[in-house]
Amino acid sequence: MPKKRLVVFTGAGISAESGIKTFRDAGGLWEEYNIEDVATFEAWVKNRDLVLEFYNQRRRQVMAAKPNAAHFFIAELEKEFDVQVVTQNIDDLHERAGSTKVLHLHGEIMKARSTVDPELVYQLEANDLKNGDLCIKGSQLRPHIVWFGEMVPEMDTANALAAEAELFVVIGTSLNVYPAAGILNFVFPKVPKWLVDPGDFSLDYIRSLKHIKSSAVNGVIKLKDELFAHL
Repeated sequence: MPKKRLVVFTGAGISAESGIKTFRDAGGLWEEYNIEDVATFEAWVKNRDLVLEFYNQRRRQVMAAKPNAAHFFIAELEKEFDVQVVTQNIDDLHERAGSTKVLHLHGEIMKARSTVDPELVYQLEANDLKNGDLCIKGSQLRPHIVWFGEMVPEMDTANALAAEAELFVVIGTSLNVYPAAGILNFVFPKVPKWLVDPGDFSLDYIRSLKHIKSSAVNGVIKLKDELFAHL
């Protein structure tokens, strides 16, 4: 008997419990930087060295972080379900916890890509990305990140995955960041849905959604029994 298709949509809240801060923690500041100065294409044109150093710092932070119990819980679900993770996060904590199918909507901090050919993507390992690091076509490498104001190239793929879900879980996101938050609109109304997040939400318009008002690590404990009831 085939495993049920479970889509898990994750946001900053799950990584926050591994010590990775988000720009929303400080009213538009991200680790003391204004978003407009480090996370837009305009910032890249204006001050490339600053943008590179900012993401080098974020990369070091991610390498020092470790997956938490919620990441491991999602990976363990693959034993019973056909699990597809769709994440807004740019870290690699899902992969390091053992999840095998992870779609990153906003890019990956551990990778760089060509500025002339977005198909040329390179793994960075533990190395900093520096001014003068070039792709094979001779252009500067940039962080493999979707900056504010840029299109989200994987959004259509994510929406298609949501439309195929038989179970749908949201963990650690306020559902305020679009277009990513619109993914729920593609899940069929009768599909069981859960939201694990400590925030207050008015989501009565989304049918078959249960809100587990808790942090990611604590919330997945409550989620486990409910998910396994659908095996």
